[in-house]
Amino acid sequence: MYDDLADVYDLIYENWPASIERQAAALEQVIQSRNPSAKTIADVACGIGTQSLGLAARGFDVGASDLSAGAIARAQREAASRGLQIDFRLDDMERLDTWADASVDVVISCDNAVPHLLDDARIETALRRFRSILKPGGVCVFSVRDYASIVRDYHSGRPHVLTYGVRQRVQDRVLLFQVWDFDGDLYDLHFYFVFDDGVNVTTRVFRSRYYAIAIERLMELAEEAGFVDVERVEDVFFQPLIVCSRP
Repeated sequence: MYDDLADVYDLIYENWPASIERQAAALEQVIQSRNPSAKTIADVACGIGTQSLGLAARGFDVGASDLSAGAIARAQREAASRGLQIDFRLDDMERLDTWADASVDVVISCDNAVPHLLDDARIETALRRFRSILKPGGVCVFSVRDYASIVRDYHSGRPHVLTYGVRQRVQDRVLLFQVWDFDGDLYDLHFYFVFDDGVNVTTRVFRSRYYAIAIERLMELAEEAGFVDVERVEDVFFQPLIVCSRP
């Protein structure tokens, strides 16, 4: 999904440059509340760089990895265009083979990346790896959807539809919406981008699968993975945050 999505991922946000700055400011606030001296950050699901770019611009020493080569390539171009030094690499957040143990002050994984792992065991494996690359006293921050607040229609067989609105570009306008088909606590996501240049209309569809895991369960898994001071933080980021520390 994300290799193909990389060239239009910024359209998910109404104003991507503003979102980069706003998210970095929110994450910096949360990080400094836990570890005021934190300097090094591992963004282990960086995508096209939405969080990494803003944090690097704020003076953090950022390394960033993702499983998608297409997303990494876009992130590298975005960093270069801004004159930012970010160490990008391909890696899987379940493994983090390119990261050394006890090497960073902060681990982040934002924009609902963790629920791409489709069961509790895989999520706990990833969280244990997040913990292992943190220095003692390091902070882990990840953002997720609050699935408990979303009406889930899987019992009725009806899909759930989530609209993102319309983005106006110079050459066209783009309508974005998602359709979720539930299978128990899992769902297949279909992300539609409809491009209309006033003459021709084309549609691109990106598909993936997620685990609609409750935030409370994610917090339990973080504790089982060895994190302490696990808390849910609301009204700071565009999604709820789970914040925890390595002892």
